[in-house]
Amino acid sequence: MSADSVDPSSTAATPRGALQGIRVIDLTTVMLGPFCTQLLGEMGADVIKIEAPGGDVNRWTGSARSPGMSTGQLIKGRNKRAILLDLKQAEAREPFERLIRSADVFVHNIRPKAAARLGIDYATIEALNPSIVYAAATGFGEDGPFVDKPAYDDLIQGASGIAALFGAVTGEPRYAPSVMADKTTGLYLCNYIMMALFHRERTGEGQKLHVPMYEAFSAFMINEHMQGQTFVPPSGPAGYSRLMTPHRRPYETLDGYVCVVPYTQRHWTNFFKLAGRPALIEDPRFATQTARTENIDALYAIVVDVVKTRSTADWIKDLGEADVPVGPMNSPEDLFDCPHLEAVGMFPEVEHPTEGRMRHIKVPVSLSKTPGGLYRHAEKLGQSTEQVLDEVGFSEGEIAALREAGAIGTLAEN
Repeated sequence: MSADSVDPSSTAATPRGALQGIRVIDLTTVMLGPFCTQLLGEMGADVIKIEAPGGDVNRWTGSARSPGMSTGQLIKGRNKRAILLDLKQAEAREPFERLIRSADVFVHNIRPKAAARLGIDYATIEALNPSIVYAAATGFGEDGPFVDKPAYDDLIQGASGIAALFGAVTGEPRYAPSVMADKTTGLYLCNYIMMALFHRERTGEGQKLHVPMYEAFSAFMINEHMQGQTFVPPSGPAGYSRLMTPHRRPYETLDGYVCVVPYTQRHWTNFFKLAGRPALIEDPRFATQTARTENIDALYAIVVDVVKTRSTADWIKDLGEADVPVGPMNSPEDLFDCPHLEAVGMFPEVEHPTEGRMRHIKVPVSLSKTPGGLYRHAEKLGQSTEQVLDEVGFSEGEIAALREAGAIGTLAEN
């Protein structure tokens, strides 16, 4: 049985991801942090998601069949146990501290001053659990003047230069139609949590790590765009010319669009042959990788004109046989009918206990020993509160008192 075939509603379902036995206390919201902890949960970690009354805003964003169970929650909330704990209430402090003492990782995305006021700064958490991996993800690095500024995906896309790059190509600055900065930074956060856990495995030492969204996404974006700004003094502007030409786009065919990426010498030789213009590979403008990069506008303009002469299916067939990189231009809806994604089981259908039949997204990476997968459906706000508090030693009477004080609760009560 594959990992994705496990019935997540079964208490006997045992996670087979590499993080089985690792407990993560998740105090993140929106996309960046929840995307990171989604990945940790898929690999078997026991992710305990703490939410305030009202829940993570992610619960209320996007399509939904019932209140607080948006599609965002159904995806990013899977493999997590949801508890409602109002950390602004004094009575919630003891439950929170017991959870921290039981944990291997604590993740939050609260700005430093607010984190200190809430008593979740590193010094406080380390005193409770010296071996914990304390992972903070906020907008800006702690040593810079922007440290306590708010940050959202659009702001970081603008600040990092990627919106301006869209403008340089299209004539108008634009944000990518994906929460690209959030998800990229979430990947950084996940990677560095794993590195800190690996260090702890070797040494027993916990540590603090901080992933600033601005710096992380700027590093991601600028990598290939450094160009002449790499040198001191600069030898030219930033910006990788192949990516900056307006002709780099899906190409119009006789009946639609196709994505074509000749890149190596062999690719271009074969492409020019199929285009009926084999002599172009001897053209000084296109004869070498360096020359093609310097003349990329002229080169891609030729591709635009040539691709219009045949159908999409013809190009996919002929370029594929010539081993020139080519593929379809899919819409998001097309992904669910793609024969390759169907063959690899990318979007298995599952039955959610309250939300009905739905698709989920399988772990896209293959691990032969620790594949990871779906072990627990996304939960309603506060659904696992009592179970988790029982695990850290609270009696039924103590749990009732916490509920009476308003320190804990469920969606129905808030």
